Amino acid sequence: MRVGNALEKADAGSAVLAGWASPRDGKRMILVTGAGGFVGAAVVSELARRGISYRAVTRTPREGSLCIGDIDPRTDWTAALDGVDAIIHLASRAHVMDEAIASPGAQLRSLNVDSTLNLASQAIKAGVKRFVFISSIKVNGEATKPGRPFTAEDTPRPQNPYAQSKHDSEKGLFALARAPGSELEVTVIRPPLVYGPGVKANFATMMDWVNRGIPLPLGSVNNKRSFVFVDNLADLIALSAIHPNAAGQVFLVSDDEDISTTELFKKLAQALGRPSWMMPLPIPFLNFGAAMIGQRAITSRLTESLQVDVTKTREILGWQPRDSLSEGLRQTARSFQALHLDQVPRSA
Repeated sequence: MRVGNALEKADAGSAVLAGWASPRDGKRMILVTGAGGFVGAAVVSELARRGISYRAVTRTPREGSLCIGDIDPRTDWTAALDGVDAIIHLASRAHVMDEAIASPGAQLRSLNVDSTLNLASQAIKAGVKRFVFISSIKVNGEATKPGRPFTAEDTPRPQNPYAQSKHDSEKGLFALARAPGSELEVTVIRPPLVYGPGVKANFATMMDWVNRGIPLPLGSVNNKRSFVFVDNLADLIALSAIHPNAAGQVFLVSDDEDISTTELFKKLAQALGRPSWMMPLPIPFLNFGAAMIGQRAITSRLTESLQVDVTKTREILGWQPRDSLSEGLRQTARSFQALHLDQVPRSA
């Protein structure tokens, strides 16, 4: 980041924050759902860093938070919404936990869509002005063609129940915002894969592979994928909750530095202080082997491209990633190794 651009961004951010934090009718408050999660914890830290008052809502009891239990379409948000001006809604379910359920799509709709719209409806009655909904890039689709990144204006093409539930939530929120008498402003953010200290699931698995020195047959992969460091995402989320230009918008977000899967593993190896063992196995062989063991979806995510264009986010909000991809990976690797000291090489 150039010094001039950094100073301009800081000045612009200060002006937005001054307008938000000093209203005529007293101090403002942001409600954060899912505050105990990976992204939620980063958002709460970012709000605190900015000096913005917040109310953290969690599913289980945590110090300094409001425990509301499992969120469903019947949740009463009355107490949580008292005195709130904006909502950052992170709480959602990516998978149905009960595999015996006959209709996982319907269950996800209840857990995600109906619960979200219940919160938004109560927010309108409570006089909340801004609703920031954290969606998913999967609303746009699962993959992009070379040189054709997703944009916020693309026609949505969700391809699984989770992505569909996010898309339905978006549509429902914008419909509520347009309803007669509603003063709610809706902002949607669609992130790609999020990483950072404490990340779990697929990204943690990839770091574990590299940290253990497992040879990976990905040396021939020449795709391009977008990622977002959790602190960069939290920065945008906080800005979207207070920036006047964010109202009614859909934003995409990334570190704005797309790399191939091969490059990602090499960067992870460097950050972890490990050698990179990448075998150049042809992709058709990878796909065939994955199909034989029923893991075709995992190979697709590793070999296909998924890029996002953040031009709109930059232009409308004056936002740019605060940390580079390399810095984000460095912090992520350092946190991972602190939790896996037995796997850290002696020379590290």
